[in-house]
Amino acid sequence: MTTGQETNVTTGEVRLSYVNLFTPRANQPGQEPKYSVTVLIPKSDVATKQRIDAAIANAINKGVQTVWAGARPPQPKVPIYDGDGVRPNGEAFGPECKGHWVLTASSKQQQQVVDANLNPIINQTEVYSGMYGRVNINFFPYNNSGNRGVGAGLGPVQKLRDGEPLGGRVSAEQAFGGAPVPPQQQYAPPAAPQQPPAYGQQPQQPYVYPQQGYGAPAPGYGQPAPQQFGQTPQAAPQIDPITGKPLNGGIMGL
Repeated sequence: MTTGQETNVTTGEVRLSYVNLFTPRANQPGQEPKYSVTVLIPKSDVATKQRIDAAIANAINKGVQTVWAGARPPQPKVPIYDGDGVRPNGEAFGPECKGHWVLTASSKQQQQVVDANLNPIINQTEVYSGMYGRVNINFFPYNNSGNRGVGAGLGPVQKLRDGEPLGGRVSAEQAFGGAPVPPQQQYAPPAAPQQPPAYGQQPQQPYVYPQQGYGAPAPGYGQPAPQQFGQTPQAAPQIDPITGKPLNGGIMGL
């Protein structure tokens, strides 16, 4: 229950955007990096909006007693905006902000991030812009170079359920679920390279067995020795039937 001086609020279910809960980020170059998250509070959650308004009013009263030295600013800046309107710079809010109250809470120190059962979330991919959860916010007065207003300090964050990712984030199922799987190509081993012949050698030719026709005699016993190319066949010597000696062109018997 909120007391008269309460400046701390735990929201109902809200949607988270611009989530920087594990790595600090600087809004402008040269600024100190901080952990931060933008909280989208549905306008239907009237109870959370009333508690935030009461906490901001309490922070203003605290500022008068402390940092503003007893003087209440005519129009102190407050951290909550109408998502159906425009940003402080005049630009329109994104479509995800329609129908919501918008505020950004930040902290110099990293805050706890837990799931619905209050278990710490270790896998950082489970925490993203677009999910739904609850956020603890501390409202405080500030006086910075003449700028006076109420800031929103970030406390612990609880994830309640998943939501449509914001900022182009897609799941693996959305990315690959409908994509055809490329066909597998059959592997063909490379052909073995042929070795070139050594110097002075002729390339080896495959041996071809000689073909023999049916009934052709196989070379072997009883056949004359093959003649070498270029030689003239020699006639068998003539023998004298009386003397038994070869005839050398003379008269038989002499």
